Amino acid sequence: MTQPAIAEGVLAWTPARGPAPAAGSAGQLLVADSWLLREGRVRGFDRHRERFLGACAECGGGSPRRLVAFWQDMTAALPRTGAWFPRVELAAGTLELRLLLRHAPPLGSAVRVWATGQPDPRTVPRRKGPDLDTLAGVRGRAAGEGADEAVLVGPSGVVREGATSSLLWWEDDTLCLPPPRLPVLPGVTTGLIQDRARRSGIRIAHRERTVDELEGREVWLVNALHGIRPVTEWTGRPMKAAPAVRAAEWRTWLDELMEPLPGD
Repeated sequence: MTQPAIAEGVLAWTPARGPAPAAGSAGQLLVADSWLLREGRVRGFDRHRERFLGACAECGGGSPRRLVAFWQDMTAALPRTGAWFPRVELAAGTLELRLLLRHAPPLGSAVRVWATGQPDPRTVPRRKGPDLDTLAGVRGRAAGEGADEAVLVGPSGVVREGATSSLLWWEDDTLCLPPPRLPVLPGVTTGLIQDRARRSGIRIAHRERTVDELEGREVWLVNALHGIRPVTEWTGRPMKAAPAVRAAEWRTWLDELMEPLPGD
């Protein structure tokens, strides 16, 4: 597919004209979703579609026909060259659907994590969008401690996830993650990893752990942008990170899941 040069910016969508440069700012985000787009290829695109359209429907974001039409037009408008980190949005008030085009930031292969668990400040933890600004503040505080990410914890200190990432770890040969009854975002990348583990016969367990109990374990923070990032350093407290003996092979597998956008 040949496209003209595409610049960063916000495109507001209407059924009549499709995505077009937005005239003003949107209201508070009700729903958002984002993914890595590299040379027109993405992983788990159907899962992002399902999560975003389902969340929009729950928020009264329009009929299924309207939401599907937006997704189709949005997909056609995505760049087919370069590295991008697009975000789709549903705004409160007008229920406007938007596409935010932005270049992908530098990708990381490892992550430093603030070892002091942060109380989970989210108001809608199972839906991406409403709490993005609040979580950006948490990450900002982590950066002040020399870290890339922070771990959100519940009142009892049990870990939930990172500010912008899902949390997984290994206990011997068992892949572990927080129990689904906890208020965590259903991560697309986490779902892909769990599917591979099941196909490979790897045991998966949902366990409650504090940050302290992650010391000496191989811990991963995963999301749609960076993929799998093993924790190589805990900052702010004398915690040791385990060697990331599994991460490289799983990162290679995850990169190979990148597929062309539908219709290309």
